[in-house]
Amino acid sequence: MEATHLLREEHEVITRVINALEEAAGVVERGGDISPQFFLDAAQFVRGFADGCHHKKEENVFFPALVAHGMAIEGGPIGVMLAEHDQGRRTIRALVAAAERWAQGDLSARTEVAQQARAYAALLRQHIEKENHVLFPLAEDILPPETQAHLVERFDHLEHEETGAGIHEKYLALAERLCAAVSQG
Repeated sequence: MEATHLLREEHEVITRVINALEEAAGVVERGGDISPQFFLDAAQFVRGFADGCHHKKEENVFFPALVAHGMAIEGGPIGVMLAEHDQGRRTIRALVAAAERWAQGDLSARTEVAQQARAYAALLRQHIEKENHVLFPLAEDILPPETQAHLVERFDHLEHEETGAGIHEKYLALAERLCAAVSQG
């Protein structure tokens, strides 16, 4: 299996959660009944899975392998991806701050929660498109099959040894709960 294939599979999970996040933002905008906890849980997923597992694999393993095989960081797709990872972190911090204010009774924060949720979803949607359709095809052209196989081993090590056994599964279950919460609402 190729490293890019595993990253694309994780993109599918992340996409499902950002779809749920957008749906929840719509519920807020329509004045519907949804808890600020949904957004805090979604932020937990983003921080733990999208950033803590997926982006960690990219930043600590995948991107360095691309650089080692001649891809530039500055002025190329890696630099763009890193900047977007940072932008996503800032957006999630703003979402959490607004959701916490809402949870403490500041109903005016609902609008900001919806705005930040939509901003994050839009950012990640176009980010995933760039990775799937630009960066990953480039990587598949420059990374030899043995390097791709080694990256898969490094991803597995990162996920199970450094991040912790069962963490990936924990976040997959959280993704399912988030998606179910908006489909029932």
